[in-house]
Amino acid sequence: MIRRVKVENGWVRGIPAADPRITSYKGIPFAAKPIGENRWRAPQPCPDWEGELFAAEFGPIAMQANCAGDPAKDIYAREWAVDAELPMSEDCLYLNVWAPADGRKDMPVYVWYFGGGLQVGNTTEMEFDGERLARRGIVVVTVGYRLNAFGFLCHPEITAQQPEAPANFGFLDQQCATRWVKRNIAAFGGDPENITIGGQSAGGMSVCAQMSCEQNKGLFQRAIVESGAFAPPYGMKLGLFPKTMAEAEAQGVRFFEALGVKTLEEARKIDARTIEDLSLSWPWGCWGEAVDGVFNTYRSGEWYLHENRVQCPVMLGQTSTEFTAAPMAKTDEELQAMARELCGEDAEKLLSFFTRPATEESIAREGMQHSIGFAIRAAARKKEEMGIQQPLYAYNFDAEIPGWDHPGTFHSVDLWFFFETLAKCWRPFTGKHYDLARQMCDYWVNFIRTGDPNGTDSQGNTLPLWPELRTDEPAWMVFGDSAAPQRWEMSGLEAFLLDTYLKNC
Repeated sequence: MIRRVKVENGWVRGIPAADPRITSYKGIPFAAKPIGENRWRAPQPCPDWEGELFAAEFGPIAMQANCAGDPAKDIYAREWAVDAELPMSEDCLYLNVWAPADGRKDMPVYVWYFGGGLQVGNTTEMEFDGERLARRGIVVVTVGYRLNAFGFLCHPEITAQQPEAPANFGFLDQQCATRWVKRNIAAFGGDPENITIGGQSAGGMSVCAQMSCEQNKGLFQRAIVESGAFAPPYGMKLGLFPKTMAEAEAQGVRFFEALGVKTLEEARKIDARTIEDLSLSWPWGCWGEAVDGVFNTYRSGEWYLHENRVQCPVMLGQTSTEFTAAPMAKTDEELQAMARELCGEDAEKLLSFFTRPATEESIAREGMQHSIGFAIRAAARKKEEMGIQQPLYAYNFDAEIPGWDHPGTFHSVDLWFFFETLAKCWRPFTGKHYDLARQMCDYWVNFIRTGDPNGTDSQGNTLPLWPELRTDEPAWMVFGDSAAPQRWEMSGLEAFLLDTYLKNC
C-alpha cells in the first residue's frame, strides 16, 4: 500500500484511513506561512522541508470566531462545530489528500473549498472526510484558506505595494492550492488534467469566484456549486459581500485607525488575536470579495453573465428550505416603492401578482422565492442565450431529516450526503438515508469523473437519468427518499422576476 509520496517540497508520509485501502495525508503546506511580511499578501512559495513530513494531523484552522456554541440552542453546534479546542493560527495554508493506496494512476481529482460565509469554517469538520469518495477511485483534496480580515482586508498601501495582487487573499489561497494540486497530484495517483473544484455555501460562491477569474482557464475542468447564492430575486445584496476597491480600501483605512496604526508595516506587527477580535466587533461585520481588476474584473456573483469566464460543465443545487426570499415590504406603500425600485415602468405588473391585502404575512406567502433556485434558472437562461455548450445540471435536496429538533432541509445538512459521512452524525438516520447518500455520492463521482452525473452506481447498476437543465424542458434531480428527476415548474411571478432581473443585468 502506498503511504509515502514525493511532492515538489519533499517527501510526505500519510496514514491508513479507516479503510486501509485508502491513505490520508493531512496538513500538507502548499504555501509559505502567511505571517509577518506575508500577512495581506498573495500566497508565497512553500519552502522545502528536510526529511519526511508526517502528514497525520490537520493543520491549524484559520483565525476566526470560536464556532463551538450551545448544542441545545445552535443547530450548527449540534451538527459540526463540536470542538472548541481546535488549533487556530494565521499559519493556516494547509491541504489534505485522500487517495486509493493501490498504486493506480490518472484518477479524477476533486478539490473542495469549505463554507462559512468567508468568516469561519475549516477542513477538519467531520463531514468533509474524503474517504468514501476515494473508495470510488477519486483523489480528494480539501483546502484551507484565509478568512475574514486576514483573507479579505484591503488598504491603499497594500494596493500600492503589490498591485499585482492587492486583494482577495482567501481566493488567491484557493487558487494557489489548486495550482499546487495540478503540479503535484500525480504523485498521489491523480490526473492533473481532470480536476473538479467544488464547494458549499461560501465555498460554492468561492467556486463562482474561481470560475470568474480568467487566469484559471485550464486549471480545472468542472465545477460544483452547492448552495451558493449569486442572483437575488428581489434585488437584495447577496453573494460574497462584493465591494469596489474604493469601498474596500476605505474600510481598511478605518480598520487601521481602529487598530491604532498608521502604516501597513505597523499593522503587520499587531498580533493576530487582536486583529481577529477587532474584526469581529461592530461596525466591521463581514469581510469579503473586492472587485480588484486583477483576480476579478466583475463581481463573482455575475459569473454566469460573462462568456470570458472559465467555461466548463457545472452542477448547481440547493436544499428545499434554505435561502428563501420575500419582498421586503410590510405595507402597501412599501410594496409599491419596492416594485418601482425593482421594476421601474413594470412596477404595476409586479404588483398584479400580489392580490391579497398587503400584510407582512400575505406578502411573504405570495412572494416567497428560493434564491438559489432563482439563480440556477438565471444561469441556465444566460448559458443558452450566449450559446455556451457546456452542460448545467441542477438538483434540489428535499430529504426528510430526522432528529428531536425537526430541522427540515436546513442549510448545509446535505453535506452529510454528498460525502456519504452520515455515520459520523448524531442524527438517527435510517436505511433510506444511507441509500440516498450512497446514490448521491455515486452521482457526484460520475460528474467529477466525466462532467456528466449519469452512469452507473458503485455496484454497477444504472442510475436514474439526471437530465441536463434546459429552459425548453426544465427538469432537475430531486433527492427525496431517493433520486428522481422532476419537471421544474415556474410560477408567473418567478418568470416575471427572472425576466426583469436579466433585463437589468
